[in-house]
Amino acid sequence: MADTASRTTAFRTRIGRGGLFGGPATGRRHPLVATAMVLPLAALLVVVFGGWDAMVTQASSVGVMLGR
Repeated sequence: MADTASRTTAFRTRIGRGGLFGGPATGRRHPLVATAMVLPLAALLVVVFGGWDAMVTQASSVGVMLGR
């Protein structure tokens, strides 16, 4: 049987926390940067799957539940 555990450990050690592309490990990403990364994909999914009505319904339900 192949010994894959030692190769995986060596690979993780070589990469470190910088990621596969060798960038610096900066810790946590700013929330606005994360939002800017997610919004285009979310908009695409809403358009492709026609989820606008469902999203409005959910937001309305949450608003009613919160008393607004």
